[in-house]
Amino acid sequence: MNGWQTLLYKETLRFWKVAAQTIAGPVLTAMLYLLIFGHALESHVKVYEQVSYTAFLVPGLAMMSLLQNAFANSSSSLIMSKVMGNLIFLLLTPLSYMHWFVAYVGAAVIRGLVVALGVFVVAAFFAPMHYAWPLWIVVFAVLGATLMGAMGLIAGLWAEKFDQLAAFQNFVVMPMTFLSGVFYSIHSLPPFWQGVSHLNPFFYMIDGFRYGFFGVSDVSPWLSLSVVGVATLAVSLIALHLLRSGYKIRS
Repeated sequence: MNGWQTLLYKETLRFWKVAAQTIAGPVLTAMLYLLIFGHALESHVKVYEQVSYTAFLVPGLAMMSLLQNAFANSSSSLIMSKVMGNLIFLLLTPLSYMHWFVAYVGAAVIRGLVVALGVFVVAAFFAPMHYAWPLWIVVFAVLGATLMGAMGLIAGLWAEKFDQLAAFQNFVVMPMTFLSGVFYSIHSLPPFWQGVSHLNPFFYMIDGFRYGFFGVSDVSPWLSLSVVGVATLAVSLIALHLLRSGYKIRS
């Protein structure tokens, strides 16, 4: 293996060796949401015709888990290396900033996809799933994981201690994921909050992802694809710029 492949393997192995925490834990959390909200609201909420509320929840919960875990993988790896002081060993290697980006974001994508797949496997026991447009599912899953892996890279570079990283996750990532239509259609919201939701790129990730399963969505899947694609490109370019400049890793 060459340099970036070795780093990718190392980052993948890092979360895989504690799979009970990094994979099984998020899957269990998603299933608890599914059981609680599905059981409580199944007979009271109808979003799409011929789609049960429990089935409606599954893609949203899978994407929410994917996004949160992709972010957590790259951000936690970087901040741990900075706090423990072993980031210097990576700086001594001939790896370029592009190699760093591919390895860290690649491992984040892998973890996000594995967690999402785990959610679907377990959720199959609770609700039958439909796959109207499988290609849309794959595209939004990969783009969403890439965006959050790059965002985690930015957060990990910016943060100097775990408290700062936790603040970023609690005040930026968590609200955006919970206010993105995971548990509801934005058409059920008042006009003001519908407008706020349309400013949230996480909404387009989840809505486009859900379209791949049911063939219906709150906005056009092409609009969702455009927003998510532009957001992913913008965040990735910022992360690459920070890596190239050595932001908070060479001083």
